[in-house]
Amino acid sequence: MLPYAVAAWLFGIGLYGIATSRNFIHLVGCLGVCQSATYVLLLGLGYRWGSIAPIFYDHPPGTPAVDPVMQALVLTDIVVGATLTALLLVLTIQAYKRGGSLDPEKLRPMRAGSKSGRGQGSSRGKDEERTAP
Repeated sequence: MLPYAVAAWLFGIGLYGIATSRNFIHLVGCLGVCQSATYVLLLGLGYRWGSIAPIFYDHPPGTPAVDPVMQALVLTDIVVGATLTALLLVLTIQAYKRGGSLDPEKLRPMRAGSKSGRGQGSSRGKDEERTAP
């Protein structure tokens, strides 16, 4: 019962951090805390009391062991989490470069090509209309 309680506590703390965050980096960290809850939950699901690690080198056949599939899922979850964190941090850097702030409330909605010279959709359409025969 303890792993489930710890997983729920971690997930709740992460959700609270996400809901109250005013910084994208803090938000990404809180998302990592939420994902840590899945590690604890998966390991709790695969654990069996009185079992050994699933390495049968010196144990007789039929010895109870913990579920190795859950351990593999946790390792996969860690890799996916690291990749997602890296991607979100890159997006955070891009948002800071374009908006000048890491506060989600201070960032304006992105406009198409406001700095890249493309102009807004209506001006691009006018240019195309002028060159059309």
